[in-house]
Parts: sequence; structure tokens; C-alpha cells
Amino acid sequence: MTYDPTGHLLLTPVDREAPERVRRLRQLGFGDRPDPAFDEFAHKLAEVTGAPFSMVNFIDEHRQFFAGLHTPSGMHTGSDLGAAAVAGDGGVSRFMARDHGYCPHVVVRRKALVLEDVCDYPRFAGNPVVDEIGIRSYLGAPLIDRTGIALGTICVVDTEPRPWGRAGLETIKSLAAELIEQIHRREDGRI
Repeated sequence: MTYDPTGHLLLTPVDREAPERVRRLRQLGFGDRPDPAFDEFAHKLAEVTGAPFSMVNFIDEHRQFFAGLHTPSGMHTGSDLGAAAVAGDGGVSRFMARDHGYCPHVVVRRKALVLEDVCDYPRFAGNPVVDEIGIRSYLGAPLIDRTGIALGTICVVDTEPRPWGRAGLETIKSLAAELIEQIHRREDGRI
């Protein structure tokens, strides 16, 4: 566990790799604008898992950016930086503060994370996305590229607890590997 200088538990992990990640994201041209291919991949994530929300998420030192985003029908996406992913107009923002959500944990841990009911985990139940957005379950995996940098995550969330189980874990890890292969083909100019 990590503590700040006053001895309080930090809910968001320290991310020493962030500067290197930002350089790599800039090299790839990711992290600051929506990408139709990533939106399509987020839609696939939602279809495969049956989750209402899914994201391809790149993370810098201060915020998260959903380069790929799938939301339930009828919701629209915006680009305002807000405290949470839900924008004031009822839409879903593509930006979220780094201290919101669970993807920063996945990036720092470099391992997939399954939270069938976030309220079962005191460390995660206090996250702002629980009260501000109503997130109750999370399934995410890191996007670790050929240079060894965790660029971000793919994830799905729901406002209801979900029994993701081992099958969900294997699915999200497999889909992360699939997206990393697409990113490598794009970088190599094969897409």
C-alpha cells in the first residue's frame, strides 16, 4: 500500500512509468483524440462481454482518455474534461481524472483486474466512480506493447454487480492481446 507524506492511504497508485508512457503514446499518435478503430474495438468489447460500457483507455500523468468508447444506446459522448466520466449534459466524457476509476491500478500493476462487485473491496469501494457514476463492477486488462510499456487498458464496467469469473478474466486478457497486435500492425504500417 502507498501512503502520502501525512500517512493517509492513497487510493490511486503511484505511476513512475507515466512520463515514458506519454512519450510512447505521442510516438504512436494516441491519447488525445477519439479513434474510430478504437471505438469499433470498444463496441466489440461490449458485445463479447455483454457490458453496457467499454473503453480503450490511454493514461497520462493527470488524466485518462477514452480513445475508444462504447456506451448504451441513446447516450452521446463529449470531450469535456470532467471530474468523472459522466458529462454534465448527460453524455459521457472521453476524459476522466487519473484518480477516478480502476484503470490506473491495472496499468501500475500490469495485470488484469476483476471486480465483480466493487463494494466488496474496501480499497476500491471508495473510488469516486462508485458514488458519482454508480459503477458496481469492473473488468480490465493492461495494453502492454512491444517496448514493455503499459500504454493503458481495455475495460468494461457495469452499474450492477457482474459474475465475470475466470472466463471474464481470460476473455479480457485475450482481447487486450488482440488490440495490442492491431496497434503493432498500425505502427508497422500494415493497417
